[in-house]
Amino acid sequence: MMKIWALIQGVPIPYSIKTDDGITIILLVCFVCCAYIFGQSKRFLLYQGRNFILHKERSNLFVTSTSAEMHYLLFLLLQLCLLSSIYWMNYFEKACPTFFHEISSYLLLGTYTLLSIGYLLFKWILYSLIGWIFYGKGNKTLWLDSYSTLLYYLSLALFFPILLLVYFDLSFTFIVIIGLFFLIITKILIFYKWLKLFFNKKDGVLTLILYFCALEIVPCFIYYRVLILINDVLLIKF
Repeated sequence: MMKIWALIQGVPIPYSIKTDDGITIILLVCFVCCAYIFGQSKRFLLYQGRNFILHKERSNLFVTSTSAEMHYLLFLLLQLCLLSSIYWMNYFEKACPTFFHEISSYLLLGTYTLLSIGYLLFKWILYSLIGWIFYGKGNKTLWLDSYSTLLYYLSLALFFPILLLVYFDLSFTFIVIIGLFFLIITKILIFYKWLKLFFNKKDGVLTLILYFCALEIVPCFIYYRVLILINDVLLIKF
C-alpha cells in the first residue's frame, strides 16, 4: 500500500520586536554604557540636575565637563534618539501590525533615528537663533545648557520604560500613556525653566505661552506628521 505524505506548509511567525536580536543587542549595549557613564560622570550629572531644578549657574569651577564627559553626554543624546525610535517601532507595531511585514525593522530603526537626530539639531538651531535675537548670549547659553541636561536625564529615564514596552506584551493604550507621560513631564520642566530664565513683567506670561506653543507644541505635531509621511513613503518605495 502506497503511503501518501502530506506536506503541510508552516505558518510564518509574525515579526515581534522582543524577538529581534538586533534590538536586544542595542538595548544591552545601551544598558552597559549607561551604567559605565553614570559611574564615571555621576557627580557631574547630579550637579547639572541640581542646577536645573534650583536655577543656579555653574559657580563651582572644579565641576566642569571634561573631554571624556562630553563624549559620554553625546552618547546619551544618541541613545535618546535610539530609544525614541524603538518607542515608535512599538507604537506602530501595535497600531498597524502588518506594517512590519512590508518594511525591514532595521530600515525603520535607522530612519526614525535619523529623524530624531534631525529634530534635535533643528530645535538646537531654533533655540540658538531665538535666544540670540531676543534674550542675549547669557540667557541663551544658560537655556541650551539646561535643555541639554534635560535631554541627558530623559535618555537615562527612558531606558527601563522602553524595556517594558519591548519585552512585555503591553496594550496600545499603555504605550500611548507612557509616551504622553514623558512628553508632558518634559514640557512642564521646559516651561518651568523658561519662567525662570525669560519671564519678565514687560512681556508677561501670555507672551511666554505663545512662544512655548510655537517652539514646543507645534514641532511635536510636525514631528508626528513627518513620521506618518515617512511610513507612507517607505510602504510605497519598498
